[in-house]
Amino acid sequence: MKLDIIQCNPQIMGGTPVFTGTRVPLKNLFDYLSGGENLDSFLEDFPSVSRANALAALEMAHESLVDHAPPARRIATEKA
Repeated sequence: MKLDIIQCNPQIMGGTPVFTGTRVPLKNLFDYLSGGENLDSFLEDFPSVSRANALAALEMAHESLVDHAPPARRIATEKA
């Protein structure tokens, strides 16, 4: 199950979402990618995170942000 790859436990990093079995925050993956780094760089710097788990986390983000997003609404604009 995909949800098993992320855990939030108050005893681990104060409850920050981390990859299960690690102390690597999920946010680190997004920070790497948004900063222009690639997945291989992230995995090299955080070897306790598997490629499969990193890809599953990205898929979860995709599903929650894109696949389950409400349909776009047309915004009426006034003509001057």
